[in-house]
Amino acid sequence: MPGPMGGRRVPQNVVKAKDVKGTIKKLMKNYLAQYKIALIVVFIFAIGSTIFTIVGPKILGNATTEVFNGLIGKLSGGAGIDFGKIGQILLTLLILYIVSAIFSFIQGFTMTNVAQKLTYKLRNDLARKINRLPMKYFDKRTHGEVLSIITNDIDTLSMNLNQSITQIITTICTIVGILIMMLSISWQMTIISMIILPVSILIVKGIVGISQKYFRTQQNYLGHVNGQVEEVYGGLNIVKVFNGEEKAEKEFKKANEQLYNSGWKSQFLSGLMHPLMNLLGNMAYVAVAVVGGYFAIQGTITVGNIQSFIQYNRQFVQPIGQVAQISGMLQAMIAAAERIFNFLEEEEEVITAKGKIKTDKLKGNVEFKNVQFGYDEDKTIINNFNASVKEGQKIAIVGPTGAGKTTMVKLLMRFYDVNSGKILVDGYNVKDFERGNLRKMFGMVLQDTWLFNGTVKENIKYGKEDATDNEVIKAAKAAHVHHFIKTLPHGYDSVINEESSNISAGQKQLLTIARVVLADPKVLILDEATSSIDTKTEIQIQAAMDNLMKGRTSFIIAHRLSTIKNADLILVMNHGDIVEQGTHEKLLQKNGFYAELYNSQFEEVEE
Repeated sequence: MPGPMGGRRVPQNVVKAKDVKGTIKKLMKNYLAQYKIALIVVFIFAIGSTIFTIVGPKILGNATTEVFNGLIGKLSGGAGIDFGKIGQILLTLLILYIVSAIFSFIQGFTMTNVAQKLTYKLRNDLARKINRLPMKYFDKRTHGEVLSIITNDIDTLSMNLNQSITQIITTICTIVGILIMMLSISWQMTIISMIILPVSILIVKGIVGISQKYFRTQQNYLGHVNGQVEEVYGGLNIVKVFNGEEKAEKEFKKANEQLYNSGWKSQFLSGLMHPLMNLLGNMAYVAVAVVGGYFAIQGTITVGNIQSFIQYNRQFVQPIGQVAQISGMLQAMIAAAERIFNFLEEEEEVITAKGKIKTDKLKGNVEFKNVQFGYDEDKTIINNFNASVKEGQKIAIVGPTGAGKTTMVKLLMRFYDVNSGKILVDGYNVKDFERGNLRKMFGMVLQDTWLFNGTVKENIKYGKEDATDNEVIKAAKAAHVHHFIKTLPHGYDSVINEESSNISAGQKQLLTIARVVLADPKVLILDEATSSIDTKTEIQIQAAMDNLMKGRTSFIIAHRLSTIKNADLILVMNHGDIVEQGTHEKLLQKNGFYAELYNSQFEEVEE
């Protein structure tokens, strides 16, 4: 929607950067410096385009003067209008405007190229950075916050960089150039035109000061309205089940009314600037026309110069109005750049690898020695954890919520590093592995499934890209999902994603299990892997899972204790410690914490 002076509306709720100078320095030194030749080209051609545009009204004024003098001469019995001279003037003017357009095109093309290359490089830097950040970084931030940096902030930086640099150059050149041209015509008329400036600044400052609070309120309530709509539609089934439609409508109506009240006030006040500035411009125009006419009668100025001056007077107001717009764009750009640079400067995972340990011949013996860990260093949740697991053993880790079961697996795969103690794989400290090599040994099936937008075959091959079609089918059969895949419209080539509505939660889980089967890891990690699968399906795949676990070290995190009766060793955790360990039968005989957990589940079922 057009704003004052016919430009785009100025951003009203821009979050300012905390370190403007530092951010600009980083942007210039680390990114823009490599495009300095292109930026010089932009600078030169932007100035050239502006100069040629500014000279135009003066030349057009000469044509007007020539026509006026010719008419006066005709009335006095002279030769009349010299159309040949007027033609030359207009041809010169046409050439100037064409050259100006070419210059403008070149600088626009060059600046767009710079902005897109910069965006391309930043996106690559951000993608690489994400893979090097520790998991604790993402624990403290929502997915939306990280996504906003990669999408919104990059787009804001690219768009505003492309526009603001060019506009800064052209605006400065236009203001200075027009001022020089106006002074060359008449310094008295220039002073009259300049009187509008302080008045305009005071009006704009006053209106912006009043409207700012309404724009801020509008943004806040816009967030409330959008959040409420997202919440209601996201849980529409729950809203309908509990007959919450009327309540949701009332809450939305209340928020919408507040958005309406702040919205119309902010838009009305912002819209006042345009007519007020037009009024001031027209008053200056009348004053210039009157004084110019007086000077023309006195013979101190030509008619063409009056016309040129009036055009310059009109043009002079526009770049002044753009200053606020450019200021808002720069603030948004620098704030976005600051968030991007802060993300790129986040502390990365510490590289502790000692050489490149080959995992091909490792067996899968795992040992925890005096492991202590806390997500916050001052709050330990794993206390002196000790366990020894031999290759091929099936180890179940059980305990109440918050006991530290999943945390142990995360430490094993080096999503986090222990605060003290050691985790050994076949005698090697996990810290001595390259993280990528270490994780090749593990296959993980989580409670929450994850499928990406692609074919069934591509999803299963995610952990082994070079797998053959026969290997994929074999893995699917082992996971008891082959029959289901064959019922899909295009079989293994059917496109699915996490949101696919024609695939149940259990079927998605089976696909992720097939993915692990195909990867053929040395160590299996099953974190509530069958929780999303119905009882019948669970029975079907349990045998396949038992066959899969044979010969492999397996860690099973389970809440349903009935599923881990045949584990070689059960580690019972509570408050970060192993409080009991042994087989299912021996633990029941102890009649301790495990027996209490096991019996409580059967009591819940009976109730």
